Amino acid sequence: MTQTKRIVLSSDHADIELRKTIAAHVESLGYEAVDIGPQTSESTHYPLHGQEAAKRIASGDCDLGILICGTGQGIMMSANKVPGIRCGVCSDTFSARMIRAHNNAQMLSMGARVIGEGLALEIVEAFLTTEFEGGRHATRVDMIEA
Repeated sequence: MTQTKRIVLSSDHADIELRKTIAAHVESLGYEAVDIGPQTSESTHYPLHGQEAAKRIASGDCDLGILICGTGQGIMMSANKVPGIRCGVCSDTFSARMIRAHNNAQMLSMGARVIGEGLALEIVEAFLTTEFEGGRHATRVDMIEA
């Protein structure tokens, strides 16, 4: 029996509705959504949310993660500060597939001010359904980890 993958989601205060829409989409695809983002629009700090989500993956509590802030850049940078985490910003489905297939990224970051809801859902699906190819890419991922 295969255990359902747990997907942690977080964002800053400006992106709550998109995060909730993505969480519902993640669940519709058969994954368990673990939404740890803020619930109100009161100003908050994206580095705290990015790192907390990354820690959930690093600890093994969750399998993959999805982050959102205005551009996707800041929250991605904070997630990548957690040892062992590989998070990439994507604004297209090709990049989302490649960060999984070639970089074995465990986290996806998106910019709510950069992409719309429809594209965000397509990017999420591309990220979640792509497997790591291994092979020569595993050697390169090992170099990132060194």
